Amino acid sequence: MPDSHSPANSSAASPSRDLGPLAPFEHRIFRMLWGTWLIANLCMWMNDVASAWLMTTLTSKPIWVALVQTAATLPVFLIGLPSGALADILDRKRFLVFTQVWVAVVGSVLAVAVFSGLMTPPLLLLLIFFNGIGLALRWPVFSAIVPELVPRHQLPAALALNGVSMNASRILGPLVAGTIIAALGSAWVFVLNAVLSVVAAVAITRWKREHKPDPLGRERLTGAMRVGLQYVAQSYHLKGVLARVAIFFFHSTALMALLPLVARDVKGGAAGTFTVLLAAMGAGAVASTFALPRLRQGFSRDRLVMVGACTQAVTMGVMAFNTNIWLGVLTMAVCGASWITTANSLNVAAQISLPNWVRARGMSMYQMAIMGSSALGAAVWGQIATWSSVPAALAVSAASAAAVMAFVCWRWPDRGVIEDPTPAGPLPLPKVNAPPESGHVLVTIEYQIDPANAAAFRALMEESRRSRLRQGALAWDLLSDINDPGRFVEVIEDASWPDHLRRFDRTSVADAALRDRKLAYHVGESPPVVRRAVRESTVRSP
Repeated sequence: MPDSHSPANSSAASPSRDLGPLAPFEHRIFRMLWGTWLIANLCMWMNDVASAWLMTTLTSKPIWVALVQTAATLPVFLIGLPSGALADILDRKRFLVFTQVWVAVVGSVLAVAVFSGLMTPPLLLLLIFFNGIGLALRWPVFSAIVPELVPRHQLPAALALNGVSMNASRILGPLVAGTIIAALGSAWVFVLNAVLSVVAAVAITRWKREHKPDPLGRERLTGAMRVGLQYVAQSYHLKGVLARVAIFFFHSTALMALLPLVARDVKGGAAGTFTVLLAAMGAGAVASTFALPRLRQGFSRDRLVMVGACTQAVTMGVMAFNTNIWLGVLTMAVCGASWITTANSLNVAAQISLPNWVRARGMSMYQMAIMGSSALGAAVWGQIATWSSVPAALAVSAASAAAVMAFVCWRWPDRGVIEDPTPAGPLPLPKVNAPPESGHVLVTIEYQIDPANAAAFRALMEESRRSRLRQGALAWDLLSDINDPGRFVEVIEDASWPDHLRRFDRTSVADAALRDRKLAYHVGESPPVVRRAVRESTVRSP
């Protein structure tokens, strides 16, 4: 449930429908949680910088250095969907606090390992992996929370400000980490991360969010994961977004994974060079955030994504052969601007198409696409750099990025129309004498239509199939009567009676409009006949 102070439920909030880039800061809860997100991102970037640089002191092999990125991002791919399901069915506030405590504990263990002299490349990768688990748990729940904090029309600006948080931390994190590493050593970066993570956890506890349990009971984890997968699988729009996200981050991670080695090749390259290049990328991203509202109004999503991907590819090509620090700083700033333009466009496209009940699961798959492709990309480009050279790996990645993104945008174009996920409102629940305690529930809906409209009706029922499965139905079928060409029976199967009732709560405005379109084909004197039954298992004699 939204916080009692949330503007998402306030009719007085933003009467002018302000679309300015800073408008979400008008809301106190957003400001507070944005600050905690800044701290969390600051810790992430400090940890990445310290870990990457620490690895270069333990070994000089490119594959080990690139695997730091893989170890950090792989957990999101492996446990992203379970964490998204948990964020949808548990108290999101408590879950978010837990993730911060987890990161604090891992940071403490990292510091102890370095202080004691026990750190080795395999142990460092293992601890980075455990830190990535905290990241995997944190991102879906935070992504699901943001739409609760601001009105829908301010969501793009709120997500862009989250990008500012990410990229401001990209500037501050490396600067702070580089200063601490130079003065005290990597271990103290991990100590600071642990302390800041505890501070963020305490700040989150101040959020007065009321968690109201589902009256139908908590969904089972496996069922919640299945429904999340079905929702994305039945959405043309979301599948297209995930494809673009995976392609972009698979290629762009080449520069991030190999940047410590690129920094070493710059004249006078040292830990400070790596820090400056990362900070320049963050500065470019932050600066470009203020141009995003105008860009979104002037260009389609695919146009922004294509321009961003091509610009990113050009910057990778330049960095592949650059040895000048000032050209590197300028190039990384442009890289940051193109990165946030692409990432924000795709993030907004995913968020606005997800209803709240499945938002964390949908965004967990969005993050899985990012981290899975980043982890794979880091390993692939790191291995290519080991076989050939760092410049060769970056050059190949740059050429491939532009070509593959262009192919996907051509083959899987953005239709420009997104189904409205807004809840349709409370619907009357079916009345039964004794709700079944177990067994699959089968619902049949009998339509009588003009046989001349059969082809159009079948095409419309394909939309109905996708709609029912997105809501969580276990299976769907359409039967046609052999003797009566105008009689069709829609069959929906739910895993249980509570799951059947949940579909009523999940009906969106788009689903309601689809129902009206189906009813328009019905020519019977009375409404379509709806029947409900429970599947009973039969015992066969041996």
